[in-house]
Amino acid sequence: MGKILPLLLALIGIGAGVGAGILLKPAPEQVAVDNPCGEVAPAHDMPGTAEEPVDVEYIKLNNQFIVPVVSEAKVASMMVIALSVEVPEGRSEEVYSREPKLRDAFLQVFFDHANLGGFTGTFTSSRNLDVLRRALRETAQSHFGDLVQDVLITDIARQDV
Repeated sequence: MGKILPLLLALIGIGAGVGAGILLKPAPEQVAVDNPCGEVAPAHDMPGTAEEPVDVEYIKLNNQFIVPVVSEAKVASMMVIALSVEVPEGRSEEVYSREPKLRDAFLQVFFDHANLGGFTGTFTSSRNLDVLRRALRETAQSHFGDLVQDVLITDIARQDV
């Protein structure tokens, strides 16, 4: 009886968890479309909701970024980050010709992020990476306008010293 009781309690707990998950699952959202037949069409079939395919290129920046993370006046770790930049098709040469300016702007963003503690603890959490991506994109667009549409973090690693 002593071995069956923990097993029975575990099964009851798992069953209750599954049951609660099924009960609390949100219902799929139905979006009505003007249709003379009165049928409801799925949201993905709605006219005008599909994005127009835009021709873009992804430019991998030539070198990785090395960012020191300073703690108590000492370098605690080093961040190694690789980026790609999304640009309209056919404009990659403009990025390569102005890459030093872009790298300088990105390094400043990385240093600011490191000084605010963005690379300590769980630096790969979606919240931290969203903040970093947004700052990189805004910096690139402020320096280069519509040339840079987005910035992608392709690799990120921390090496503790």
